[in-house]
Amino acid sequence: MPSRATVDVEFAIRVTEPGPAAISVSAARADTDELRVSWHGEGRSVEFAHGTRAEVFDLPAGEHRVTYHAERVLTDAEPEPVTLADLVVFTRPSRYCPSDRVAGLVPPELLGLENPVKQVEAVVRHVHERLSYVVGSSRPTDDAIDTLLAGEGVCRDFAHVCITLCRFLDIPARYVGVYAPGLAPMDFHAVFEAAVDGHWYVFDATRLAPRQTMLRISTGRDAADTAFLATLGGELDFLGSTIFATTDAPLPVDDGSGLVVLG
Repeated sequence: MPSRATVDVEFAIRVTEPGPAAISVSAARADTDELRVSWHGEGRSVEFAHGTRAEVFDLPAGEHRVTYHAERVLTDAEPEPVTLADLVVFTRPSRYCPSDRVAGLVPPELLGLENPVKQVEAVVRHVHERLSYVVGSSRPTDDAIDTLLAGEGVCRDFAHVCITLCRFLDIPARYVGVYAPGLAPMDFHAVFEAAVDGHWYVFDATRLAPRQTMLRISTGRDAADTAFLATLGGELDFLGSTIFATTDAPLPVDDGSGLVVLG
């Protein structure tokens, strides 16, 4: 019997200058979900490609609370085909993934592989072994080259480095924000998808949670496209969040190998 995933998110903000903001915390393909805001504002829903959804609110001044609840049965998904548009967009350099400037940092062992699966697996293995996962070690402005030079980072940094190396090898790769049951400490998580044999599959060089139970939130070129909260005018302070993503069955064992589809 398929397991069911449950997501609960709560965060607080202080708006110092009123204006619109986009909130993107919705789990893709959720069976049920509900987003609540304490100021009782009416949101305008915006849908993007690959399951990303944002709610745009006009935020009044003051402190406010946002809550989100979702449930989804975890069933097997068919791999999404790589379109021609995907091929064009997700092989290009981007803000945090400067694949056109990374040549001097690419290890030789990644260059002699012809099988796409082995290439991506080699990238993931290299990043897992090369970087140390250190909470608070990176800045919001760090790109993949900054991370490689520092030798440490958090999940978004691991994803950015993997994407950059894949794109350098002409493998389309994209950034994905997810909920990850089993992640500790629990937070929003970042992974990446790579094109293998014409379809998208998910990979995670941090190996902090099983890929099989992750829930997609947002998809883009890098973290600049996938922020869970973004001002569109006005100013605000983020006051903290709590996130819980769980399943009602034991978590699968994921050793990082094999092709996994992210729903």
